[in-house]
Amino acid sequence: MIQPLIFAVPKGRILDEALPLMARAGIVPEPAFHDKANRSLTFSCEAGATSGEDIRIIRVRAFDVATFVAHGAAQAGIVGSDVIEEFDYPDLYAPVDLGIGRCRLSVAGPSVDGQGNEAAGRASHLRVATKYPALTRRHFEARSIQAECVKLNGAMEIAPALGLAPAIVDLVSSGQTLKDNGLVEKSVILEVSARLIVNRAAFKTDPRIYALVDRFRALAASSERMA
Repeated sequence: MIQPLIFAVPKGRILDEALPLMARAGIVPEPAFHDKANRSLTFSCEAGATSGEDIRIIRVRAFDVATFVAHGAAQAGIVGSDVIEEFDYPDLYAPVDLGIGRCRLSVAGPSVDGQGNEAAGRASHLRVATKYPALTRRHFEARSIQAECVKLNGAMEIAPALGLAPAIVDLVSSGQTLKDNGLVEKSVILEVSARLIVNRAAFKTDPRIYALVDRFRALAASSERMA
């Protein structure tokens, strides 16, 4: 018996943009997926929407999407390139830039002179609040700065005001949240967009994964031509 293909999607900002693209690729979640009162994490797809493939969708935190796919518990999924770069799993392959969920991973902190310059940024050691410790350390090591990372999963913007850390590394879109909390963007670590990811072993051995990649690649190319 052929096992269903498990497709992982992230809760949060990327999902709303991903759903129309998934539908065009033949992955349409059952109605229960859209029920905000439903606490399930696993969902079937609408009959006939997946070109004969048995696909089940799991909805988890973005960081967990990468972990499920890298370890083969899910064969494919959608996640931001920030997560891919943070974990750098060798068993994860990201063949398609979907062109959605665009933002940037940036260093931010209080401005002391109105232009975002800060003495702490010139030190050899800097405490940084972030949920991206690996990317943060690599960024500052390249600038001969030792980054002491304080791991937070949210509310990053209040860390400087409360004295937890003079700088943060977080995702930035419009920059309004930074402004509202008295912070300015200092530098960009990574331009971010959502990617289709697949498990490398599954990609090599399961024709369904190869076909799925082809469908998403065609959709991404079509979107680029229309842009």
